[in-house]
Amino acid sequence: MRLHRNLVFTVIDSLNFIFNEGEYADKVVAKALKKDKRWGSHDRKFVAETIYEIVRWKRLYAEIAEVKEPYNRDNLWRVFAVWAVLRGYNLPDWKYFEETPVRRIKGRFDELSKVRKYRESIPDWMDELGVKELGEKKWEKELAAQNEQAKVILRVNTLKTTKEQLRAILMDSNIETEFLKEYPDALVLTERANVFLTQAFKDGLFEVQDASSQLVARFLEVEPGMRVVDTCAGAGGKTLHMASMMDNKGQIIAMDIYESKLKQLKLRAKRNSVFNIDYRVIEGTKTIKKLHEKADRVLIDAPCSGLGVLKRNPDSKWKLEPEFIDNIKKTQREVLESYSKIVKPGGKMVYATCSVLPSENEEQVKHFLTTEIGKQFTFIKENKVLASESGFDGFYMALLERKK
Repeated sequence: MRLHRNLVFTVIDSLNFIFNEGEYADKVVAKALKKDKRWGSHDRKFVAETIYEIVRWKRLYAEIAEVKEPYNRDNLWRVFAVWAVLRGYNLPDWKYFEETPVRRIKGRFDELSKVRKYRESIPDWMDELGVKELGEKKWEKELAAQNEQAKVILRVNTLKTTKEQLRAILMDSNIETEFLKEYPDALVLTERANVFLTQAFKDGLFEVQDASSQLVARFLEVEPGMRVVDTCAGAGGKTLHMASMMDNKGQIIAMDIYESKLKQLKLRAKRNSVFNIDYRVIEGTKTIKKLHEKADRVLIDAPCSGLGVLKRNPDSKWKLEPEFIDNIKKTQREVLESYSKIVKPGGKMVYATCSVLPSENEEQVKHFLTTEIGKQFTFIKENKVLASESGFDGFYMALLERKK
């Protein structure tokens, strides 16, 4: 296996943006892949996967390389050399690799792999929090699962096609997929591919959405003709799923505090041929008050730590701070109390997060049920999805009904 200079330089530049300039890995990777039009799929794959791998295992590799933040360029080359040695590459005779201690790297790897925080490459505080909330055994399994590469899952847009049809269409583009048992709208890619370049995507036949995320809209039990409010719609993966389940009938009010995200959703809705969405930017309590007791269904896809989706966003391990988690829990309580008032008597709501921490999930629901507004609700059921058990993202969802 040979290393190519221009690809490796792109990786080093990208790591600098992520580690030293606080940029998001997905944005940096997208930019890196546009760097050279002559690159083939193999080159692009090398660049994307190498960046993500080094981000994912940053703590372990930096410890082996004996470098500390902030990383200068020499440090980044040392970290890259560790990755290359552990991946079985023969290091070329470039000046950056002149003093690479190959045997020592392998020895240090064996030694550090005995300690969980290095083996799973995670900050101390996050490791302690996970153990405290999930217990040693469960957290250990969850961490290992979160360090595996995420599968690419498609959600079929049933307004335009079926699972079987989409599978055949993609097969014509040499993209192989499989059905997922228990996920009625999902197809999983057998091999990673850039599905956004396909005509099927441009025609709105599918969206990319993790299997666990696809459970949420179904959990809310939406039906055609209902009035549904998606209170934290974002770019709208779940909004679009609900629209397809409602056959474009009824009304979905998609709300978010960021107008830019709703603009993104508008574009996606157009591509998906979804016409029953009303877009509203949350400008203050007035926006919410206007909707009090007006909705058959309410989805609160609450802001959270994202500790269920680390396999998809490995850089968030290094960006998250303990204070953020404390603050987000306060936000979750406020959002639950405020947005639950939109549910009409006899209506239902789902509180969901992409976190695996009980303090962001079932404990928030328990607390909500003790509040003045919460006493008007009955808890129906919940679903705690762990990556270690499902193979997909970690998620939580609780279904509550407002008493008549």
